Amino acid sequence: MSIPPKYKRIILKLSGESLAGEQGFGLDLDVIARISKEIKQVSDLGVEVCIVVGGGNIWRGAAAQARGMERATADYMGMLATVINALALQDAMEQIGLVTRLQTAIEMRPVAEPYIRRRAIRHLEKGRVVIFAAGTGSPFFSTDTTAALRAAEVDAQVILMAKRGVDGIYDADPRRTPTARKYDSLEYIQVLQQGLGVMDATATSLCMDNEIPILVFGMDTPGNIVKAVMGEKIGTTVGMPNAKNQRA
Repeated sequence: MSIPPKYKRIILKLSGESLAGEQGFGLDLDVIARISKEIKQVSDLGVEVCIVVGGGNIWRGAAAQARGMERATADYMGMLATVINALALQDAMEQIGLVTRLQTAIEMRPVAEPYIRRRAIRHLEKGRVVIFAAGTGSPFFSTDTTAALRAAEVDAQVILMAKRGVDGIYDADPRRTPTARKYDSLEYIQVLQQGLGVMDATATSLCMDNEIPILVFGMDTPGNIVKAVMGEKIGTTVGMPNAKNQRA
């Protein structure tokens, strides 16, 4: 008898950098193909998958703002970058047989559906992978906050945060501090108080208010998305004190 997945409905948060591969900028189609195959494995297990994708591999709003660009303009440009990434991911997934729907928080009907909560849930119930792009549609909010918001809206059981170059949450940057200690689990309030930077404070607070667990793990190891969905011990879990990592 096969072991069922731990989660029925998930939000997979992919950073823009995770789509760039070793080049660190733009799109690595081989990496996107590998990620798509892992997502198909998860979908084939009967898990309902939503994806929120960042845009840092194409546009860094914070860097532009530091050089004098208006914050709102820089953020809108970042939202458009997430749509480019989402379209690339959608194409790769559909090439291997997944049925997908792309929804954007900024309307652009020739390329995607507008985000409608009830429609997104219906897509999930029909076994379609839903990609959420263009952030929340408003400046001053990150794609981490988008992941937390969409998770609450569609009643996802967990946010899987796939990171490039790191396999969990550490008390210091492990790439700069060899003695950095990895956490197995943390409470939301610890992440906020210690400024650990797993996601921005707005997103962490939203997850805490809605008791949505977060699993931070590395994308560099093939198969980790499936392991996360199956409940294997990888990465770092963020949640409520003594809470289960799955909502009823």
